[in-house]
Amino acid sequence: MPRAFLFVLDSVGVGAAPDAAEYGDAGADTLGHIAAACADGRGDREGLRAGPLRLPNLERLGLGFAARNASGELPAGFSPDIRPTGIWASACETSKGKDTPSGHWEIAGAPVTFDWGYFPNTIPTFPAELTRAVIREGGMPGILGDKHASGTMIIAELGEEHISTGKPICYTSSDSVFQIAAHETHFGLERLYAFCETVRRLVDPYKIGRVIARPFVGESPADFTRTGNRKDYAVLPPEPTLLDRAKAAGRAVVAIGKIDDIFAHSGTTDVRKANGNEALRQATLGAIGDLPDGGLSFTNFVDFDQLYGHRRDVPGYAAALETFDAGLPELMAGMRPGDLLAITADHGNDPTWTGTDHTREQVPVLLWSPDIAPRDAGTRATFADIGASIADHLGIDPGPNGASMLGEGR
Repeated sequence: MPRAFLFVLDSVGVGAAPDAAEYGDAGADTLGHIAAACADGRGDREGLRAGPLRLPNLERLGLGFAARNASGELPAGFSPDIRPTGIWASACETSKGKDTPSGHWEIAGAPVTFDWGYFPNTIPTFPAELTRAVIREGGMPGILGDKHASGTMIIAELGEEHISTGKPICYTSSDSVFQIAAHETHFGLERLYAFCETVRRLVDPYKIGRVIARPFVGESPADFTRTGNRKDYAVLPPEPTLLDRAKAAGRAVVAIGKIDDIFAHSGTTDVRKANGNEALRQATLGAIGDLPDGGLSFTNFVDFDQLYGHRRDVPGYAAALETFDAGLPELMAGMRPGDLLAITADHGNDPTWTGTDHTREQVPVLLWSPDIAPRDAGTRATFADIGASIADHLGIDPGPNGASMLGEGR
């Protein structure tokens, strides 16, 4: 029975979505702008990387042509003479947002048709009545932050005050999110999780997609570091997803990294936590080795977004892409005849863009299996075509959204 492996390269968009202007993102192009920066030296960093962006393995799967479908041109340094080994496409998001849950849920066949709630880009950002309830019901002496911020920057700014006062650092972004940073030992990890559960209940009336625990360690801004004990408290997807249907069909569904949290623990049969792209790659190698026949393994490679996109770090993002690309052959080598590999993204996060938030972009879709004839699948109207294609491969109910790319052109 065939197996399927779904890799989400978090935030690796390939060009502005048709509605990007509505989000202030007209012209955003994560991959294209990184490639352009590398071509002219802006992607160089001593001791890290230099020269043009080199992604030979992803390019052979059709990444450059998928980007051309979205933006109209190949990324700088990509060859027009590559003969891809799989199906390539770009895909547009129909969900109303450019956030992690919306992107992942739509990939899995459950587009978000409602409007999320968001906090305004003001100081304070949270409604006064919500802040009072958070303090009162969470048993806190108060909160710090109360604004839009980068997670690493606000920890550097307020971490010492948090340690001395016991007040959690609460902040948001352009996503539908309430984030809470707290020190693992001075505040306590389990206490942070319990507080997040309280806040999750309190933000439900505001239609907030996620409450995120952001634990960190260290004693000063010089050594404050976020740990791998992040935990997301998400609402359930609006309808059953590819994961739910696979589980209902008796298939193994392995969630690697933050996938289980994104889907609010629905539809998974095996959860494997890992922190950082290399640890995620190793966990994925393990799943490639032991996933039962007919199973689905789903990995989010988070570093592109978390470490480099939000921080507007072009060289770091480029180096992370090149490292992932270098490790891709080992992942593919472990796959069995009949397995399907699907590589995509959930949104963009153009590190050359203004601000620190996600960008509304099309995403690449790369489908590879020894049994697939290479071809261009065009520009897809919805991310849900990815989930429908995987369902088609696995022989399970595809659900009501999306259309498989596998049967086209047969």
